[in-house]
This record gives sequence, structure tokens and C-alpha cells, in this order.
Amino acid sequence: MTELEFRNKVTWFSFALSLLVIWVHSYNAELFLGYQAATGTVYVLEHQIGDWFGQIAVPGFFMISGYQFYRDFDWGKLKGKWQRRVKSLLVPYIVWNFLYYLSYVIASRIPAVGDVVGKGVVEFSLAAMVDAVVAHTYNNVFWYLYQLLWLVVLAPVLYPLLKRVWSGPLLLAFFWILVRVNPNSFPVNPDALIYYGSGAMIALHCREAAEGAENGKRLAVGLLSLAAAAVIYYIGLWRAHTPSFVLCRLCAVVGLWLVLPGKHLPAAKDFMKHNFFLYAVHFAIVRLINKGAAMLMAQAVPEWYGPFGLFLVMPLLVLPISTMIGKVLRRYVPGLWNLLTGGR
Repeated sequence: MTELEFRNKVTWFSFALSLLVIWVHSYNAELFLGYQAATGTVYVLEHQIGDWFGQIAVPGFFMISGYQFYRDFDWGKLKGKWQRRVKSLLVPYIVWNFLYYLSYVIASRIPAVGDVVGKGVVEFSLAAMVDAVVAHTYNNVFWYLYQLLWLVVLAPVLYPLLKRVWSGPLLLAFFWILVRVNPNSFPVNPDALIYYGSGAMIALHCREAAEGAENGKRLAVGLLSLAAAAVIYYIGLWRAHTPSFVLCRLCAVVGLWLVLPGKHLPAAKDFMKHNFFLYAVHFAIVRLINKGAAMLMAQAVPEWYGPFGLFLVMPLLVLPISTMIGKVLRRYVPGLWNLLTGGR
């Protein structure tokens, strides 16, 4: 796989994950139906899709981020990688969190919009703003970016262990123990360490396997990994075993990467290249669509297939809205666009 083919595959891979993550935040059964028998039906259907497919999105983001950070990595590249991550991660993290906070402050003071937001009157003060920016208080989906920033900072600790064939697996084993123990005071989620560390290990030791030529064996391994993910998922449900769900998502991401072709993928379209922006805005768009539709139907309880149908098509609704907003920003306020996307 050439460098151009690899970058194109990463774009396709990230685009698919960006669409899947929308389902995770599109659950709407109680919002439309209240508490009745049909609510349970819609809840189960939506969560089957969201848990089966949507829940692999963020693990996939962690793995591809770890892979790209440690691809061709050495100590001499650390400073440059950190500098680029300041622009691509830290600055957007601060800007988006501030804009979300400011939007909630303004929206909560507009009666009609405030009812849709549903957070009461949001306090406007320096302390509240700092908390919102640092702790992503009003931008829940950026928990992922918060974790990723920690993982980037931890590179001097992770790299010496991950680069060795014997210490890397031991470090990942330690992360699995953390998943089982689930310490509350640890700044980085243990499962995020597993996904990111696994992507890093693949980049450092198995790059040929990740970027090698496409063949039947590679496809078979990918399909087997996806099948294993399905089996492990049901074992996790049966045993209520958290590590099983982590392993399920790990296998699913690996399987998706292996079955996705590299050389034969068409060039990614422009709207597929702005996955970070889509990830950043999708939650607000989803909430506005769901809450707005629920308010319009407040006088009539819809049939169960109404909210479920809206859930199914939500990625197709959010994508064009995000694309249109992005085009307007790129054309009229390119400086702001670069801040919001980290120059992507």
C-alpha cells in the first residue's frame, strides 16, 4: 500500500466511524414515547444497533490515533508531533468547549430555545467558563479528545515500553488489569489505554500486517475477527463482564480495518475528509433534531416506528447539515475553520 493509498484508507475508515458514532447519541425512545410498552421495543432496537455498531467508533478513533502517532516514530520526532498536536488537538479542544459553553449560555436565555436545550439558565462567569473549557462540561463528546490529549502527553512513558517486544505486551496486560479493577482516580480510561496502546503496538511491530498487500488470507482474518467480536459481545452480555466488551470492540476495529480494501478504494470525497468537524458538531445537531421533532409531536404520541425510523436515518440527516455548515465556515471564516479543525 502506497502512502497515498494509506491516507485514503484512513479517511474512509474514519468517515465510517464518524457515521457510526452518530447512532450512539441518537437514542430517542423515551423522548418521543414517554414510558409505555412501545418505549421498550424502540429502546431495545436502537441499543442493539448502537451497541453493536456505534460503540466501536471511539475505540477505532483511539486505535487509528495511536497507530498514526507511533508510525515511523522515534525520539527525534516527539517534539514535532507534540507541536502538531497542540494545533490539531489542544486548540480545537479549547475553542470547541468555549463555543459550546457560550452557546448554552445564550440558548438557555432564549425561552423557546431554552426549552429544547433543557438545562435551565446556564451560569455565565469566569469560573463556569474555565470549568467548561477544561472539563468539557457542555461538550460531552469531547471526553474522547480529553483522553487523547493525555495519551499524547504520556508518549515519553508509553514509547520506551511499547517499542520492546517483551515489555509492550506486559504493559497492555497491565492495562487489562486496570479495566477489570476500574480505578476511579486514574486520569485516563483503562480501555482507552488498551485501544491506543494496541494501535501503537501494531504500528511499531506489525506495520506490514496492517498495511500489507490485500489477499484472501487478510480478508479471512478480518472476517474471523469480526465474527469473534460478535461471539465475545454475547459472552460479555451473559457474564456482565466489562473486559469482554473491550475485547469485542478491539476485535471489531481490527476486523473492520482488515476487510476494508486499500488499493481499490476510490479517492475520498471532500465531505469525507472533515470527520473531526462532523464528530464535534454531530451531538448538537442530533439533539436539536430529536428534541425539535419531539416537541412538534408533543400532542400526538407517534407509533414506535416513527422514532426508530428517525434514529435509523439520523446519520444521513446529520452529515449534509454538517457538510453545509463546514462549507460556509471554510468560505467565509477560514481562520475560525482552521481553529475548529486544527488545520485538518
